[in-house]
Amino acid sequence: MIRRREPVPFAFVAEADRFRSNVTPPPRERASFGQLAGRWLLGMTVVAGLVGSLVIGMPALSADQPSPHKQPSQASEGR
Repeated sequence: MIRRREPVPFAFVAEADRFRSNVTPPPRERASFGQLAGRWLLGMTVVAGLVGSLVIGMPALSADQPSPHKQPSQASEGR
């Protein structure tokens, strides 16, 4: 036995398209000088950290040139 479902009225969807609110949100508050300076300082700190990590990490990533201060290990000398 196959049952058919009853149709559900979706009048509320049609009403939602026509609904307009007459309430306007309050205007956004402008950021103060201290907030702007703090955001700028935080951004510059993040950028400086990324640049510093690149500067410090670049010698470790370049394996082309041997280090002049490298001493041979005892294992390579056969001891």
